[in-house]
Amino acid sequence: MSLEGYDILVEEFKYLLEEEKPKVAHEKLVAAAQGDRSENADYHAAKEKLRFIDKRLFYLNKMIQNSKIIDPSVHEHKKVSFGSSVDVINIDTDEEETYTLCGVLESEPENGLISIHSPLAKALIGKEIGDEFRIKLPKSTKEYEIENIYYKNIFTLKQNIRTKKDFAFH
Repeated sequence: MSLEGYDILVEEFKYLLEEEKPKVAHEKLVAAAQGDRSENADYHAAKEKLRFIDKRLFYLNKMIQNSKIIDPSVHEHKKVSFGSSVDVINIDTDEEETYTLCGVLESEPENGLISIHSPLAKALIGKEIGDEFRIKLPKSTKEYEIENIYYKNIFTLKQNIRTKKDFAFH
């Protein structure tokens, strides 16, 4: 993943651990002090929020520990690699398409950001300008030719960047 993607994961982890979880734990204590917990909707809601927060913290911690940070700006992009933006020509339709290879958590296929683990990215890795390749799809095969390879920061292409307001559980 890119450094920016890693930073967002760490920011979300810290926010949930240091701000959201203590706030919800306090809400649970306040609700518990109101008496009978069996029919206390506020208590059960806070308890459920804490469960979701703990699950998300576990997931984020695992992702942070297992992440491999790559700065694609320091690499030459003569061959397709992580962080490369690639202009390809669909040989059948003569249409140009652009894809940027990124980490799983950074991908937005609808915006041309494809996971490094996707079939298309796997077919692109190591290719150079002028190379042709095929992608087998369930009902057909597509042929492409690489027209251009260059670097463009992944986060200038993203449309859905998570912020603190996205981290909170409502």
